[in-house]
Amino acid sequence: MEKFFKLKENGTDVKTEMVAGLTTFLTMAYILFVNPMILSATGMDKGAVFVATIIAAVIGTLVMGLVANVPFAQAPGMGLNAFFTFTVVFGLGFTWQQGLAMVFICGIINIIITTTKIRKMIIKAIPESLQYAISGGIGLFIAYIGIKQARFLSFTGEGVNKVFSAGESTGYSDIIPSLTNFKDPVSQLALIGLLITIVLMLLKLKSAILVGIISTTAIGIFTGVTQVPDFSAISFAVPSIAPTFFKLDFAGLFSDPSKFFLVFTTIFAFSLSDTFDSIGTFLGTGRKAGIFDSNDEKLFSEGNTFSSKLERALFADATATSIGALLGTSNTTTYVESASGISEGGRTGLTSVTVAGLFLVSLFLSPIMGMVPAAATAPALIVVGVLMMESFSKIDWSTFEVAMPAFFIVTFMPFTYSISNGVAAGFICYCIAKITKRETKDVHPIMYIVSVLFLINFFINGIK
Repeated sequence: MEKFFKLKENGTDVKTEMVAGLTTFLTMAYILFVNPMILSATGMDKGAVFVATIIAAVIGTLVMGLVANVPFAQAPGMGLNAFFTFTVVFGLGFTWQQGLAMVFICGIINIIITTTKIRKMIIKAIPESLQYAISGGIGLFIAYIGIKQARFLSFTGEGVNKVFSAGESTGYSDIIPSLTNFKDPVSQLALIGLLITIVLMLLKLKSAILVGIISTTAIGIFTGVTQVPDFSAISFAVPSIAPTFFKLDFAGLFSDPSKFFLVFTTIFAFSLSDTFDSIGTFLGTGRKAGIFDSNDEKLFSEGNTFSSKLERALFADATATSIGALLGTSNTTTYVESASGISEGGRTGLTSVTVAGLFLVSLFLSPIMGMVPAAATAPALIVVGVLMMESFSKIDWSTFEVAMPAFFIVTFMPFTYSISNGVAAGFICYCIAKITKRETKDVHPIMYIVSVLFLINFFINGIK
């Protein structure tokens, strides 16, 4: 194990890696229950999606750990599953079988752009200031996810009428966030958990985040938030994956020539979002933690194909999407929650293998895995967000053309609930700044190409 994962070389050990894997798993285990709930709305079998979610996570995460030797976990992505259900199926009228065919094609595209080094070229083209902004922005995004899961915020709908000079008026609904009154037992438990985790972090307990999750879950039993199942009445039988396994409908997807443009633009939207979600996660968490160090960065820039951990991680991420589609789930992607395990000291693929093993066990013990409430994992995400704020200190905020695109990356990630939207806003603003300053030669051509692709994607989504 030491020889395969190079634990000492990466400054870690078996115990640290396994604790990190358990921490990552607990912070992302919600996908086991949320993904089937969202995708089943399309008519997909809920039990089959549950099994597909787990197997996709196991395979994708194992490839990440054994091939790339990095501590990142994969599973069907939140946001991408909602896009699959509410946009592709409900909005555009495709069947879920045709949607899975699109996801599979998206995965093949991602494999192609990875093996042809297009992804590598994109990463090398991103200016250092934007890389730091992506890292800090992901931290803020993670913290916002935690704050929402903790129910520290309440959202009030406010109807507003505006009267224009022509005498016409229009109404719209405005959603206003505010601090919760903490009458909710979930927010109360999350607050207790956050205080526990902060104190443990200040005391420099090595497994502070994991201990915080477990302690909060235990306290939740007495407050009624942690639901303890009746083990005498539940079934541990594994549902069949047959209803979704290999159910991709390529023939139906391309049966109507009038929909070809719509099909290709939807696949493009899938691929663009998936690609930059993953790139953002790797840059935001891997480089800050030293997983992709200067030596790996040199190999990435100058070495042969797959000579660096980052390249192998990108390949592992690319293959997971197509595998997930064959099983019966939407895009499988690298989880930003991996940062929680990395914060616990995870540095090698043994962390990922641990996560994969826990996902596999959850196939048979889902009632037990479901005991950990969001109120217990939310404090962990908030604390991880705090740890990732360090990247902001490396951005030159006094120079407007540097600060402006960095600011849009940082703000758009949490405000639009999307890593790729934040990256898009920053890239576009960066190009605008350089063009305005007549410094176009300082921008890598790929930055212009990617920014134009983002603009096209926004335009297409606007006219659908």
